[in-house]
Amino acid sequence: MSREQLHLTVAAIVHYKLQFLFVEEIDKQSGKRVLNQPAGHVEQDEDLVSAVKRELLEETGLNLEPTAWLGISQLTAANGHRYVRLNFLFEPAELPSHFQPQDCDILALHWFSALKLTQAELPVRSRLVTDAIEVFKQGVRLPLTLIQPPR
Repeated sequence: MSREQLHLTVAAIVHYKLQFLFVEEIDKQSGKRVLNQPAGHVEQDEDLVSAVKRELLEETGLNLEPTAWLGISQLTAANGHRYVRLNFLFEPAELPSHFQPQDCDILALHWFSALKLTQAELPVRSRLVTDAIEVFKQGVRLPLTLIQPPR
């Protein structure tokens, strides 16, 4: 695998009132509508926490602070690329009454419980989506202080 096939990504796992926030988007490989957490690539010279906050703001319009992280997931996709994904947890006490995606690639926002996600009409983009929910359900909550800032 070449370095161009290795991708560092972040995802925002937003949990509010027993539900999780998902974005509806078009999968670039299949062309089908899928569900994903707000997620994306870490930009050059961007730290991990800034990256996940930026992705959350762009894809949902929410400006929130992460409360913990849920670990690292890895996936080798059908295109042969490997994705290394850091999952950050956001558990806001309140949400604004109105928020919407700032990114035109996001078609809609959806709230589902873990159970309702398995019954949703749309499939999840990859197993990374459900893996993050499973880690959450296992009670994993890693302190943000375990992630050292760039120096």
